[in-house]
Amino acid sequence: MTVLVPPTLSALQEQVRQLHADATPWLPAGLGSRLDWGSPVQADSLVISGRALGGIRSHNPDDFTVTVAAGTPLAELQQALAAQRQWLSVDRPWGGPDTSIGGLIARGLSGGYRQRYMGLRDQLLGIQLLRSDGVLARAGGQVVKNVAGYDLMRLLTGSWGSLALITEVTLRTQPIPPQRRCLVVQAGLSTLQELSRWLLNASLSPERIDLWSGSLAAAAGRRDQPLLLLSLASIDATTLDEQIRCIGERAPDLEVLDDAAAADLLDAELGPGAATWLLRLAVPPAQACNLLASDALQGIPLCLAAGSGIGDGWASGATLARHRVEALRRHCQSLGGYLSVLRQPTPAPGSEPVPAWLDAPARPLIEAVKRQFDPKQQLARGRLPGVAQPAG
Repeated sequence: MTVLVPPTLSALQEQVRQLHADATPWLPAGLGSRLDWGSPVQADSLVISGRALGGIRSHNPDDFTVTVAAGTPLAELQQALAAQRQWLSVDRPWGGPDTSIGGLIARGLSGGYRQRYMGLRDQLLGIQLLRSDGVLARAGGQVVKNVAGYDLMRLLTGSWGSLALITEVTLRTQPIPPQRRCLVVQAGLSTLQELSRWLLNASLSPERIDLWSGSLAAAAGRRDQPLLLLSLASIDATTLDEQIRCIGERAPDLEVLDDAAAADLLDAELGPGAATWLLRLAVPPAQACNLLASDALQGIPLCLAAGSGIGDGWASGATLARHRVEALRRHCQSLGGYLSVLRQPTPAPGSEPVPAWLDAPARPLIEAVKRQFDPKQQLARGRLPGVAQPAG
């Protein structure tokens, strides 16, 4: 696909207006690092990148808000916020290169930190977007409490570029905790299920409570056994020590990791960029350990957030066959969840790719919203989350 990078916002608007007049299909993009994720778009679509729209527009440390151009890399934003002892409470993206802020929002990626800080859509305070006809629109504002306009922030989060190109966002930031501890428990699934259930109902408020498959633990250099990864944060070391003591009473095999070991584990949780299958799995939290026990999951590294039941699994094309992905999807559905294929190997000649997602119960509503935002069906043609086969 041809990638166009307009140098200014006005040039970007003019480009989109021309595409609209010609009814040309195009794909909104940021840094373009994950264009192969999700359903394939129409082959002759142009890629319109907002990577030239970068930089922090304003940062109010006292109000814990930042306004940033959507083409700004996540790492660049985190580095700038760190100078003020603040951060955006999301994981860096799965596997490999960085992502833009707009790309992160468009795919609805939050990671394990949503356990304490909620999801990325809950951190969005305001948004500026470019419609398919080249018109700029805004919603929300630049303060924590506002009721300005429609809640387009939640609608655009996870829209995969199917509704508009995000050009600028205002986000809620968090203070960097002065004290952090990373804890690990490796045990049988029944033990981990009981411990995670207790943690979710306790008053400890961990930053993350992540369940790992034995395959992921083995890939991180530990024994091949399910693992529970905890992150605790506080302003006071004594408070953390008391929390660790309390958890240790219920988990005698609890390990407290040093900073280097904790960083290595978090890197392992974000996966190797070379894996050709990337699956987003989701089940009700009470079914998380049932999913990890599934035969269909054997040999697949998987990290699942205990509080949300959402996680990522990955594998190479040589170790994971298509029929196993379909079996795993059926198993997720039987548990009351779903499976999305974010990335997959190129199908063999004559074969169709595995559908990235199946039809959601709200498909008619999703298609109605799409028609309102994109009457000519130009944006990300062929890719509409919640619709297995979008109209052309």
